[in-house]
Amino acid sequence: MEAATHLPQPNLDAIFSALADPTRRAILARLAQGEASVNELAAPFAISQPAVSKHLKVLERAGLIARGIDEQRRPARLQAKVMANAAAWLDDFRTFWSASFDELDHVLEGLKAEQKDQQND
Repeated sequence: MEAATHLPQPNLDAIFSALADPTRRAILARLAQGEASVNELAAPFAISQPAVSKHLKVLERAGLIARGIDEQRRPARLQAKVMANAAAWLDDFRTFWSASFDELDHVLEGLKAEQKDQQND
């Protein structure tokens, strides 16, 4: 667990701030299927194209997406490595909680065994 708190994690605040918004998470889910233009990304949402562009800027500043230039279109694509870095940071905490739950299971099994022994006496 100590590794998670001491390893340098560039841009984690920006990454988690970007991920806090459900629209941005939906955009990332769409980009996981392949690159898309602003118009393509805006289609399923009841928000304007400029609002989607603002979301894309937040995602781009966090390093979660990259934008290209393809004639008039600026397709966005997912930057998987940045997402993998954030997931790895979270994984250290998953390991901690998993170990904690395993310990709790052992305590509960011990209590159940004691209770069973007391009932048999």
